[in-house]
Amino acid sequence: MLSVDGIENNSTYEIYSKSLINPDLLQKISYLSKNSILASIGNTPLIQINIKDINVPNGVKIFAKIESQNPGGSIKDRAAWSIIREGIFSGKIFNKKGFFRPIVDASSGNTAIGYSLVASTLGIKLRLFIPKNASKERLKILKAYGAEVFTTDPLEGIDGAIEEVKNFIEMNPDYYYLDQYNNDANLKAHYYSTGREILEQTNNEITHFVSCLGTSGTFMGTGKRLRKNLGNKVQLIAVQPDSPFHGIEGAKHMGSSIIPGIYDNSFPDKFEFVSTSEAEKFTKILAKNGIFVGTSSGAALFSSVKVARNMKFGNVVTIFPDGGERYLSTNLWE
Repeated sequence: MLSVDGIENNSTYEIYSKSLINPDLLQKISYLSKNSILASIGNTPLIQINIKDINVPNGVKIFAKIESQNPGGSIKDRAAWSIIREGIFSGKIFNKKGFFRPIVDASSGNTAIGYSLVASTLGIKLRLFIPKNASKERLKILKAYGAEVFTTDPLEGIDGAIEEVKNFIEMNPDYYYLDQYNNDANLKAHYYSTGREILEQTNNEITHFVSCLGTSGTFMGTGKRLRKNLGNKVQLIAVQPDSPFHGIEGAKHMGSSIIPGIYDNSFPDKFEFVSTSEAEKFTKILAKNGIFVGTSSGAALFSSVKVARNMKFGNVVTIFPDGGERYLSTNLWE
């Protein structure tokens, strides 16, 4: 019986709608899920942050997941593959003839690249709505993968791109709307992969988890897995920009934005707020110490250090969502 690898290690998910799917396509999906670039998503390294300019108590250690090691260059590969895979499992991504429907979503950049990686591997037509101020590197990567990209008003940010997608879907119901902000498969990706990996890599010895909020999938999914396994032994700290107008790519100021359907504001144990200048400062500190990442990683480290300085003992784990290469054209490195 054909199946597609699931999001939990050593498990498979049967496609119950398989009778509606073209058998050759189903065979292709099953094969590529195990024998293509898709099989390399996840299992990223966890490194200890040892930087002399960052002083924390001797009994406290800070660790970071280096998500730029995913094939598409960011943590969003996990969510993108999970969301598209969920469409496969449910059968919703297929048309009446059993072939892929074209897919569409809004993204600030990294999820778009993840979608493009998966779509180009499986042979799915992809349309994306992205704020016009997305970095040049991101747009060029999307073009290389063959995605159709439509840029939206930069002043309206990701919320404006989301509204454009909703309008597009009303006029084009043949498209399958991936809807990363309201799709449970987003957080499930991190519950079954990121959270599990952190527990294994720390031998369950994590006391604090610090993560930036965007779609909130990383924080919610990873946090739920940590809370299930460790209970209140782990503290979950959510990081946000301190202003609606900020330069921390991928981070969301929840108080002034459309709230993702997968986000629960009562779930974090604590919130940390970070300015663009603080995030950029720590991004540059990381680069000078051999870790070239984006500003959301700088924000995550700044907040992790802030948390660590109020501790005596423990292990803080954070997420570095992407690498710095896709920000070279921005003002950060001028």
